[in-house]
Amino acid sequence: METLTAGRRWAALIALSMGGFALGLTEFVAMGLLPEMARDLMPEAYAASVPDALARTGWMITIYALGVVAGAPTIAVLSARVPRRRLVLGLLALFVVGTTASALAPTFELVLAARFAAALAHGAYFGAAGILAADILGPGNHGKGVSIVIGGLTAANLAGVPLITVLGQSQGWRAAYLAVAAVFALSLLAVLTTVPPSEATPGGSPRAELQAFRSPQVWLVALAVAVGTAGFFAMNTYVAPITTHVAGLSESTVPWVLAAMGLGMTVGIAIGGVAADRDLKRAILLGFGGLLTAAVFFGLAAAHPIGLFIGAFLVGAASLFIVPALQARLIAVAPGAQLMGAAVNQSSLNIANAIGAALGGAVIAAGWGYLSSAWLGVGLTIIGLLLSLFSFRLDTRTTTRTPEPATA
Repeated sequence: METLTAGRRWAALIALSMGGFALGLTEFVAMGLLPEMARDLMPEAYAASVPDALARTGWMITIYALGVVAGAPTIAVLSARVPRRRLVLGLLALFVVGTTASALAPTFELVLAARFAAALAHGAYFGAAGILAADILGPGNHGKGVSIVIGGLTAANLAGVPLITVLGQSQGWRAAYLAVAAVFALSLLAVLTTVPPSEATPGGSPRAELQAFRSPQVWLVALAVAVGTAGFFAMNTYVAPITTHVAGLSESTVPWVLAAMGLGMTVGIAIGGVAADRDLKRAILLGFGGLLTAAVFFGLAAAHPIGLFIGAFLVGAASLFIVPALQARLIAVAPGAQLMGAAVNQSSLNIANAIGAALGGAVIAAGWGYLSSAWLGVGLTIIGLLLSLFSFRLDTRTTTRTPEPATA
């Protein structure tokens, strides 16, 4: 990659982060618009039972997550020899098409199909764009590179998602998704004009990327990510009904609760990127501990308006603090397969999204109340913490068993 001036470097980083902003919009705006989508796409079910209709509409989040899970490793293998800038541009183009199709599809089933198709590019974008950002920053800055790209996602939750939610509530959810498609188009133009051409990864090949799956640690860390962060998505998915049915606030308050969560995510990712580069193990353990504490607070306090806002901020901060460390951990246990390690992290996060949305909907539909999603999150976070401790324990055992080289 060519040497860049400071201004060009930051313009390129902002362009890559802008793509993360658009991905944040497309992934999280559905959470605040579930009631509108349910009323429009399944009016009879909504009239019969609001909780059941909302739980079914939650599949919008689940199917998107499943698309990410399928797409991230597949694209990592198929694009092993593709320069990262070219890959990022192609993925953004796919998002423009897929998000537009989501907005125009006439039925619930076709919207699901369009959401799945668009989601195929999600994980690969964060992986490739994060690597590009790290290359632009220079060696030893992987955590910061990831945090800059994902920082766009957190900024979306702070400002973009609430604004798009207001648009969707006033003009319909389809107008909201057309606006998201326009942001993707602008992101594509920004990357095209600011990010310099990049070379293909030296020695990159589909076989080298697939080698990552031979490591038991890759599977273990991926499981810790998938289970341990699912509680956040269980709470985030149903934040709209928690705001209106539990805290007793109006629908117009939902964007402000989302903004509080987005502010927390922005703070969390900024601190988490620095923490991951300084001490990876400590960042992961602190992250899971913080998410556990935040979930408990949310479960106890979200029925009260002030507690809801504070809890949303804490849950957002803890959930994003841990993301750069988890991605760096997966890359560390998958040497020689950098893009696959990043892709597996994104797949695992979206398995978490699917698990959280589906299990959260299940406990709500079972009649346990909307806040049961928070207590579900407590249990899932504890499992993730235990799996991470076991993974680090395996590292210690491997180091202990490695014989010292003979000395003369």
